[in-house]
Amino acid sequence: MTDRKPLTSKEISAIVNGFDPIDWVQLELLAKIPFKNRLLPGLNAQEFSMAALRGTFRKKFPELSMSEINMKVLMYLTPVRMETK
Repeated sequence: MTDRKPLTSKEISAIVNGFDPIDWVQLELLAKIPFKNRLLPGLNAQEFSMAALRGTFRKKFPELSMSEINMKVLMYLTPVRMETK
């Protein structure tokens, strides 16, 4: 494990100043939305991108079954590499 020194206030200011200012009204509005309603747009985007990738693989590999296409999608989206025999 490496020893890390805490950031100085000058270093923190340099990092924070690179971001847009915090919109507190927007944060308060988002906090009032139920968790599932905040989560659903991200899940829908993930589902859309997986479907698009699946469609791309179906065009590229028309000879593969749907379960093989799904495995290709999972292999593409996950960092785990499985050995093939």
